[in-house]
Amino acid sequence: MLTPSIIIAAVLTLIPYLTAAFFPALITSPRKQLSASVRVLRPAVLCIPYALVAWSTHTFRWHWLVVYAVLPVAIAGLMWNARRADPDQRGNWCDIFVLAVLGLAVDLRWLERAWPAHLAVFNKIILLDAGIYAFLAIRQLDGVGFDLRMRVRDLAIGLREFAFYAPVAIALGLALGFLHLHAVWPHPVRAIGAFAFTFFFIAVPEELFFRGWLQNLLERHLNKWKTGRTGALALTAVLFGLSHWNKRALHFNWRYVLLAALAGVFYGRAWRQERRVGASAITHAVVDTVWGIWLR
Repeated sequence: MLTPSIIIAAVLTLIPYLTAAFFPALITSPRKQLSASVRVLRPAVLCIPYALVAWSTHTFRWHWLVVYAVLPVAIAGLMWNARRADPDQRGNWCDIFVLAVLGLAVDLRWLERAWPAHLAVFNKIILLDAGIYAFLAIRQLDGVGFDLRMRVRDLAIGLREFAFYAPVAIALGLALGFLHLHAVWPHPVRAIGAFAFTFFFIAVPEELFFRGWLQNLLERHLNKWKTGRTGALALTAVLFGLSHWNKRALHFNWRYVLLAALAGVFYGRAWRQERRVGASAITHAVVDTVWGIWLR
């Protein structure tokens, strides 16, 4: 049941995400009038959505409130340190540690116990907000491409990479018994709704993490060995594949890992062409929507 508190919490949770996506200058422009301590402490407000939801659903626990207040601040503090220690943005241990914490927390669902099962999506978006603030407002990482003011070229690149990936993935998936064709024709409104939900709550968050942050930083770091673009694309695709190891199975789902890693190559290609998260998110969302309707 959607209570006023849950609706307010949803709005508060989406504001940082959508502001960064559609008004990026409001996030990336430096706030020189604010002290470093204030800038680092600001994301503590991300605990408010948890408090509202937990209070409304009678699941409030003080230790979870502390986690959602302290973790975003700790992440911001690490990114402040990274910004000072690595002004050339080649990547350092703080970047790796923060990405590992965010990625594992989402993939292994470390914090989802704090939420009622049907509201666990709040956890993912709050952690996304913490990452957005840390990497874009504090670290001010260049070349992320998190701008969802879509261009025709974003759509063209995204659909092109889908067209490259789909024949290979479908043939391989059917041969492995991972994909199964379903002759259905969904209602157009439902199909559009499924695509929109997938785009905003699955594709964009994952593409921002894996391409805008991880592949971006790996390119910079691996450039010292002159393997930046290719090495970063391949390594990010492998890590993206491995993040699906426990999806749809209780054991290591190697078929899912293989297909996801292959998809990661094409998502990475879409992002790196013009360094736009929107382009790779188009590819990702189309793949997931087609898979969900016709191939699952």
